[in-house]
Amino acid sequence: MIKSINPSTDEEIKVYQEMTDQEVSGLIEKSHKSILDWKEKSFADRADKMKKAAALLRSRTDKLSKLMTLEMGKPIRQSRGEIEKCAGACEYFAENAESFLNDEIVKTDASKSFITFQPLGLILAIMPWNFPFWQVFRFAAPNLMAGNAGVLKHSSNVSGCALAIEEIFKDAGFPEDLFRTLIISSKKIEGIINNKLIQAVTLTGSVSAGRSVASAAGKALKKTVLELGGSDPYVILEDADLEKAAETCVASRLINSGQSCIAAKRFIAVEKIYKGFEELYIQKMKEKKIGDPFDETVEVGPQARTDLRDELHEQVLKSISKGAKAVLGGKIPEGKGAFYYPTVLSNVSPGMPAYEEELFGPVASLIKAKNEDEAVKIANHTSFGLGAAVFTSDAERGEIIAKKKLIAGNCFINDFVRSDPRLPFGGVKESGYGRELSSFGIREFVNIKTIYRR
Repeated sequence: MIKSINPSTDEEIKVYQEMTDQEVSGLIEKSHKSILDWKEKSFADRADKMKKAAALLRSRTDKLSKLMTLEMGKPIRQSRGEIEKCAGACEYFAENAESFLNDEIVKTDASKSFITFQPLGLILAIMPWNFPFWQVFRFAAPNLMAGNAGVLKHSSNVSGCALAIEEIFKDAGFPEDLFRTLIISSKKIEGIINNKLIQAVTLTGSVSAGRSVASAAGKALKKTVLELGGSDPYVILEDADLEKAAETCVASRLINSGQSCIAAKRFIAVEKIYKGFEELYIQKMKEKKIGDPFDETVEVGPQARTDLRDELHEQVLKSISKGAKAVLGGKIPEGKGAFYYPTVLSNVSPGMPAYEEELFGPVASLIKAKNEDEAVKIANHTSFGLGAAVFTSDAERGEIIAKKKLIAGNCFINDFVRSDPRLPFGGVKESGYGRELSSFGIREFVNIKTIYRR
């Protein structure tokens, strides 16, 4: 049995019956068969259905956003924004997939030689709970437009969201089995990867989950794209607009109540302006309202599960025991729900969880650096490499730091890191490999085929 629990109240929402091995195999077989016709459809036919999916998302925004907030606690305004972002991605790939996958002529000694992009087939998507709609649509929109099919293993606590996504594609006119949801535990993933009909795997999740999936897929010689954790550093230089920098940094740290791979987590301010930045940061964190995620004025809801909240608190306590100082928060609120107070840790140094690990919740680590060079060194002193940002009034200086010095897949200047369908998204080091979104993302799961004619 798979249970969905309301993280705001600890109350059970619904219990789902886990699929049997036979049911899973049958579903995969049906999804595989659906590709035979789907891959022959024109881009115009696929685009028509994808635009209908976008329209359905928008028409069901109220229902879907409430479901998301109920299952994983996202503040309701952010839930609505996530649905709109999904609709935008559907439209973007509906409009651009054909140009991204057009044949490319290459001049050689042949009478004709070119590169063509053909769908791989059935892709397994293993997705997390923190952005239960966006994570799925940023995989599904480009891959269905490329002619692939997908089976989704979503996080158990957002099974309702997973089934709602499946329904969107069916109601938009996609073949009934082209995109299906597997209601299963994580224990069954390796067996599914080994299924001969699964051609590739994409996962967004923890580093440990990434290692496990990559190992299983490697043994089966199947391609993977992994988007894993992050401990994103934001560098604040002496010429930064501190008011704007603090406001942006707080906003980034509290996106999705702090539960985002690309949320800012380590704030590295140079010595000259550190005190001023710290004061502004604490002030702005204090202003954020925590509470019922269905309240339109709330900016910080509960953590998605109580066990995750407790793990976060343990990381905070260990950091404090090693010398960090909780200048704000650091406590679990009384009462029901997986809530955690917005927290600011200062005096953070190597050896602490707040310095070395990903803190997946509303906890900020403030770190002082002597100068730009030391700030960049601290920023890169991590096993992760998903996102990073730099704040400076000198745009050219910021661009040089972002381009040549910061080691991450996504580097922003005077703004917080976020994904955009028009830009490739992914990381380096333990943050994973491969790219999602843009022309790079849609080409991850196609056969890049050379055609040579004498």
